[in-house]
Amino acid sequence: MSDVPSRDLRDLHDPVVVVAFGGWNDAGSAATGVVEHLSDVYEAEPVFSIDPDDFYDFQVNRPEVKLDDDDDRELVWPTTELRVAELPDGRPLVLVHGLEPNLRWRQFCTLITSALKSANASRVHLLGALLADTPHTRPIPVSTSTANRELMTSMGLAPSTYEGPTGIVGVLADALERTGVQVLSSWAAVPHYVSHPPCPKATLALLSQLEQVLDTPLELGELPELARAWERGVDELAAEDSEVAEYVTSLEQQQDATDLPEASGEVIAAEFERYLRRRQGH
Repeated sequence: MSDVPSRDLRDLHDPVVVVAFGGWNDAGSAATGVVEHLSDVYEAEPVFSIDPDDFYDFQVNRPEVKLDDDDDRELVWPTTELRVAELPDGRPLVLVHGLEPNLRWRQFCTLITSALKSANASRVHLLGALLADTPHTRPIPVSTSTANRELMTSMGLAPSTYEGPTGIVGVLADALERTGVQVLSSWAAVPHYVSHPPCPKATLALLSQLEQVLDTPLELGELPELARAWERGVDELAAEDSEVAEYVTSLEQQQDATDLPEASGEVIAAEFERYLRRRQGH
């Protein structure tokens, strides 16, 4: 592990940057699931890894012993890693993935910000997931926000009204914005009664939102089928417990009542047309 990149990040031009951290910001491992998925399907290569000694409490996030392909024991330390790949349209893809640090958040965010500035990043997509009162049978809600007024207006986004505790995603967003980098934060609402990871339906929702924001198709792989299998599994669990089934029904009714004014035929048709244009235009 090294704070020195194994390749010159300055060679990158206008990369797509996606960032997610495990821990408090990552209910159901939905956000980190997006980065792991993109890393796999686009064969991202590690180029930068933060030395964990300054940022992680190893009694909280312990190193793990794993066996490699030759059955040799390998010690894996908790850290944050930057990977680089290329999208089908030729744009470089920069992925930042790691655990939320335990110590020295400002120094940590300065390191990440410096690396992304070196990679000529003009915009960064930060992903998160939270537990919420949302039914597993409905589309996973995803909210996207930015503090950049110009970007907010151009994308038709509402300003975030959240006040309260924040995680490393919020602190990194602030650090990036102070250096002039545009930040878009997307959060998925994971059903709190099935919070155990993984939650492929929430990962798929975040990936679909990223696809929409980027206005470019992304490889979904097996995620749609995994999401359907996850939902069927939760359906079966709910069917075995009448109290859970009743609770899910009440959440469905609440969400349907909330969404009803917005779910007009015109809105649905317009969104479907945008989806088709993205698929047919690339």
